[in-house]
Amino acid sequence: MSASLPDRVMPMNPLRWSYRTACLVGFLICVALLGFALYTEHYWGLIPCPLCIFQRIGFLVMAVFFLIGAIHGPRGGARWVYAAGALLGAAFGIAVAGRHLWIQSLPADQVPSCGPPLDYMFSAFPFAKVLRLVFTGSGECAKVQLVLGMPMPFWTLLWFVLLAALIVVAAVRKRA
Repeated sequence: MSASLPDRVMPMNPLRWSYRTACLVGFLICVALLGFALYTEHYWGLIPCPLCIFQRIGFLVMAVFFLIGAIHGPRGGARWVYAAGALLGAAFGIAVAGRHLWIQSLPADQVPSCGPPLDYMFSAFPFAKVLRLVFTGSGECAKVQLVLGMPMPFWTLLWFVLLAALIVVAAVRKRA
């Protein structure tokens, strides 16, 4: 005799989650990842480079859209409004993490020199120039810091892709 779960119990299969549940899970994952980033900064002493900070911004953008989607729980095409915001954060994060991994893969003689700190750049340059300088990379961005045997940008890239897939699956599904 097989026992079935009541309908009100959330199934563990992400493909069966409602849009609201998927957004809540996405929000909690983003918050956990941001919390881990702060933990590694303050307790492990890993000082974030400008590209690391921009990846955090990508997760923050995603968290905001996931949270609003979880609270609102829209139906139909309105789901894509929140999905688009989360996907924008994911695309930005994927681009930054990809660039970060590329800089870390460079031979030591090709690594860009260290630039000024991010807070100084924001106070001294217009936003467009700050973006250009950050994406050029700097010496501190080339330092490889392993977490579970892989560089930190590898893990952020993986999470950006997984979270993007989560919001797309949630937006496409017919389940409320």
